[in-house]
Amino acid sequence: MTIKNAFLGALAAAFVFALAADLHAQGFAGLLTGKTRLAPITLASGKPLAKAPYELQSGKYYSIDIIADGSAELTIAGPDFFRNIWVNEVVINDIEIRPLGIDSLEFDDEGKATISFVTIRPGRFELRIPGTKADSQRALFIVK
Repeated sequence: MTIKNAFLGALAAAFVFALAADLHAQGFAGLLTGKTRLAPITLASGKPLAKAPYELQSGKYYSIDIIADGSAELTIAGPDFFRNIWVNEVVINDIEIRPLGIDSLEFDDEGKATISFVTIRPGRFELRIPGTKADSQRALFIVK
């Protein structure tokens, strides 16, 4: 091995180490520790979507189940929420969907969709049943 190759190898190793340290400092280390499962959102006629606001950290990996009981045909929408996360996949009936974007999910009958995502930007975002005004008809996500 020449001195030049040894130097380039050491330089590359130092660069990778510095990059890993920088990513860790920025909070991206959460991606390496696995995803956090959030309490499910329940779609049921006349019932609240979530028990409490979801408090999340930017740059972390999460998954959430959206469960419809079939009591009514219901949609859950959240364009601001979906534009401020990176959706890894949506799983419906063991079918994995890797979308470029989502605006809403509609349940015509009972069922479950699991969304795996990474939060991108801090802020307050919501998923809501369209056309409703009550706080109980929304799931609030506070991303820090």
